[in-house]
Amino acid sequence: MNTPWTLAPGQHAQSFETEIRKTVRSRFLLYLPDGYDAEASKKWPLIVFLHGSGERGDDLEQVKAHGLPQRLDGRGALPFIVVSPQAPADTRWDSDTIHALLDELIDRLAVDAQRIYLTGLSLGGYGTWAIAGDRPQRFAAIAPVCGAGETDNACRLKDVPIWAFHGAQDSVVPLQDDQAMVDAVRACGGDVKFTVYPGVDHDAWTPTYANPALYEWFLQHRRAPDKPE
Repeated sequence: MNTPWTLAPGQHAQSFETEIRKTVRSRFLLYLPDGYDAEASKKWPLIVFLHGSGERGDDLEQVKAHGLPQRLDGRGALPFIVVSPQAPADTRWDSDTIHALLDELIDRLAVDAQRIYLTGLSLGGYGTWAIAGDRPQRFAAIAPVCGAGETDNACRLKDVPIWAFHGAQDSVVPLQDDQAMVDAVRACGGDVKFTVYPGVDHDAWTPTYANPALYEWFLQHRRAPDKPE
């Protein structure tokens, strides 16, 4: 309930409170693994993949250009539900949109809410750091690729298993920017693996998403059932 304002001449401290509703929407690619059955009791782990800046727009085929959607389009089967949303042209990844999409996926699909993983490349690497930082308790593990984050928010991620990837010769996102984020999370007591590819420029995603160890690592991590979202 709003408190009355002081309506007298001069400068006075005032306050108000209101609720703002926001409409969000997203188009996305959805991959369902072999054996998926929405009517069965089995729950599946979910990977959210965030693309880079070049795949923004309104053509979902662009999302298949790199990373996880490219692998899946080549019929590289994975034992996960995979959702690959598309960001509108000239925008950055919006945390509210991704979390609303997650709510919708959990409601409609056989998703194991204790095994939700977040990854992305370049702009999506930045998005991975940021979106996980907004609600770290939602993710069982994250894997940012050739991105960077806000070190002021690093301690929010100290309880999230992280495996970050970067090219040593990256000419687009400097390695030191990602290193700074990794160091900041570690300084807070966080669990971070950091793979740097010698001689690799910006394309750290090709070796990353082709590596079966990444998916095995995801499946080693589960959010505690009693941990609130």
